Amino acid sequence: MASSGKEVEVECLPWVRKYKDGSVERLHGSPYVAPTPEDPKTGVATKDIVISKNPAISARLFLPKLDQTRRQKLPIMYYTRGGAFNHESVFCRDHTQFFSSLVAEAQVVGVSVDYRQAPEHFLPIAYEDCWAGLQWIASHAVDDTGIEDKDPWLVNHGNFDRFILGGDSAGANIAHNILMRAGAESLPGGVEISAAYLTHPYFWGSKAIGSEPSVEREKMLPALVWEFAYPGAPGGIDNPMVNPLVPGAPSLAGLGTSRMLVTVAGNDLLRDRGVAYYDAVVESGWKGEAVLLEVEGETHAFHILEFGTQKASDFIKRLAAFLRQ
Repeated sequence: MASSGKEVEVECLPWVRKYKDGSVERLHGSPYVAPTPEDPKTGVATKDIVISKNPAISARLFLPKLDQTRRQKLPIMYYTRGGAFNHESVFCRDHTQFFSSLVAEAQVVGVSVDYRQAPEHFLPIAYEDCWAGLQWIASHAVDDTGIEDKDPWLVNHGNFDRFILGGDSAGANIAHNILMRAGAESLPGGVEISAAYLTHPYFWGSKAIGSEPSVEREKMLPALVWEFAYPGAPGGIDNPMVNPLVPGAPSLAGLGTSRMLVTVAGNDLLRDRGVAYYDAVVESGWKGEAVLLEVEGETHAFHILEFGTQKASDFIKRLAAFLRQ
């Protein structure tokens, strides 16, 4: 029984609780922030759009301050945010301020899709929403796509030869699964993902890796997050979507990009899993270039949860440097 007096059906603490009457209460998350024509700190403009009415999928677009004397074409950055598949949104403060900072530093046109999340919408819906967002962006590279109102930021300022994908935590998990699908399926206009980064990627599995605890793994937060987000997932916590290292998982050689940055935090429970993922990518026969970056002494998603600190600012600069290459 929750403090509200209503009977709890299922919960994933500290973030969200679903009651038996069908109502959902989100217990943790940063506040909504409205889009703005110019952020006073970064100069980045933001706007919110609907990319699909059925299903209902929205997105926030980010545009850095431009040189008004010339028409600039910039790389396009597709960002899949974190939030354990169950809380936050692309319209919240934490993700907006982080991504605005990265967009300004890297000088990219940014797009982030507000995918549907658990417990109202269980996985794999978030994967499908983000794939739909990817197709929508890529469709702007085609002269005649049937889209009545193409977005002018993408049309006028997007360079589809420099298409970048990135995500953090659960969003990095989504980015990985998008890369696997992009390696097997073509995108509109022949668009290809030229580079990708995965920050503190959310992967897990039934068997411990490195220094991970080996007992009662089913009671640990990474396992509980997956069970909450994807109840009945084939293979459970060893489903290849959350454990790409499990025997029988699709080969990482099929990742659909030519450059990848994997970043981990030294004090993150997911640290060893991220390093093992990087090693597996390198050893898979994948033909791209992979880089591993570790920030020692930091915890999971510090660049978002501790935004504004020196280490967070330095980390964003490192990400931007990779994106500008």
